[in-house]
Parts: sequence; C-alpha cells; structure tokens
Amino acid sequence: MADWSDGILLKVVNVLVYLFFTGSNVYTVAGPTPVYGAGKETYFTPASWVFGLWSVIHLLLLGTIIYQFFEPGKKVIIDGVNWRLPLLIVLNTVYVSVWSRGHYIVAFIFALFVSSAVSHIYYIVKKHHSAENVNDELWIHLPFSLWHGFTTFLIFVTAFEAFGVNAHRHHAGVFTKVFVFLALLFLESTSAAYAFSSPEGDLAGSIAIAWSLFAVFDHQRSSAFIHWSALAFAILSTFWIGKALYGLFTRNRTASVGSDSERAPLIGSV
Repeated sequence: MADWSDGILLKVVNVLVYLFFTGSNVYTVAGPTPVYGAGKETYFTPASWVFGLWSVIHLLLLGTIIYQFFEPGKKVIIDGVNWRLPLLIVLNTVYVSVWSRGHYIVAFIFALFVSSAVSHIYYIVKKHHSAENVNDELWIHLPFSLWHGFTTFLIFVTAFEAFGVNAHRHHAGVFTKVFVFLALLFLESTSAAYAFSSPEGDLAGSIAIAWSLFAVFDHQRSSAFIHWSALAFAILSTFWIGKALYGLFTRNRTASVGSDSERAPLIGSV
C-alpha cells in the first residue's frame, strides 16, 4: 500500500466528493418525489431503467476510491487524473441536481461541462495509463469508459428536454424525427468508434451506448419511426460490442501465446 500521507489532501477530497455524489444520487432516486421517469417527456426520453447504469458506475467508483490508496492506483488516480476527478464529480452532481429540478437549459450546459471533464480523464487514462492488471481494468478503465459513454447519451437526452417539443402535447413532426434519427445515428457511430478506438476496442463504452439505445427503443412507442429506428441502431451497436469482445479475446490470446513462447527456451534447456 502506498504511503497514506502521499497525496493525502486529494485522497480525502476524493472520498468526500464521492460520498456527496453518491448521497445526492440516492436522494434523487429514493427521495419524496420521483425524478427518473417523471421529467419532461420528449421523443428521445429513454425508459427509466437506463439510469440503473449510475448504480454500476457508483459501485465501480467505490473501488476507484479504495484503489487510490494502493501504489498502482495512486499512480493513475492521484498522479495522473489528479484534481480532475473531484471536479468531474462536482460537475456531475450539479448536473443531476439542476436536471432533477427541471432546469433543462442549465442542465444541458452542465452536461457539456461534464462531458468535457470526463473526456479529459478518459483521454488521460486510455492514452497514458494502459491497464496493467485486473484492478486497473475494473477500478480505472471500466468506470470512466461507462461514464464517458453514458454522458454522451445524456447530452442528447438533456438537449431534447431543453429544446425539443413535449411529447404529451405535440406530435412528432418531420424535424423532430430527423433530429432524433441523427442523434441515434451519432450514438451508434460513437459505439463503433469505441470498438475501433484500439486493437481490443473499448467494450464498456460500446455497452453504455447500446444499453441507452435499447432504453430509447423500449420507451418510445408513440412514433413507429422513432421506435424502430432506435431498435435498428441498438442492434447495430451490439455488433460493435461483438467486435470489441473479439478484439479483447484476440489480445488476451496473443498475450498468452507470447508468454508461452518466452517460457519455451527455458523449459527446453532444463
């Protein structure tokens, strides 16, 4: 375990903002008034179960907070990500807070801030800190990949809430259908970009997008065009998940073969 006093201020801040972040989201879900599924209804509103992904991210971040007290985790979280993590958590908490109160234009602005912050961390982690073990995968790469993908989706959800029509009051016009279709296309393309971002791809990012697209398909019933378009793009996204799985399998098999070939001369010389 790393020296407890090394970077202690940032470690303590990470713990505090994580507890605040988690408490805020728990209140949003279990508070006196429901939030998920109770906001403005648009033609891009997903099924409320999509927000269950926050629970997964919170659980993984708990591991991140614990992992920072170990040397491999400190190297990435404290020395690499640095103060960007508490900044991201604060921005995300503010976003959820203003979104839950129906201030959708302000929430959209904060969604862009959250996207910028998580994208910066995502770049640092993927570019400069490749996973060296299972703990790196679970507590560093996985949560930020899911967070990055889900935030990309939430930008569109919030944009339609801020600037789109209310589905309870207006029928889906041509422009609404076109914008929804373009949003779905962009998200599916993002899923593909995750799959081709590296030889092994980014499996978690593709899963976050596919999960979100299936949620749109599940909830959007009033417009057949939007309903089936969401399903088509969701299915396409599952292909990119398959591609990422194949890349991951190929990487692990190559690493295994390489390890065996390195041991072979030693075995033969005995």
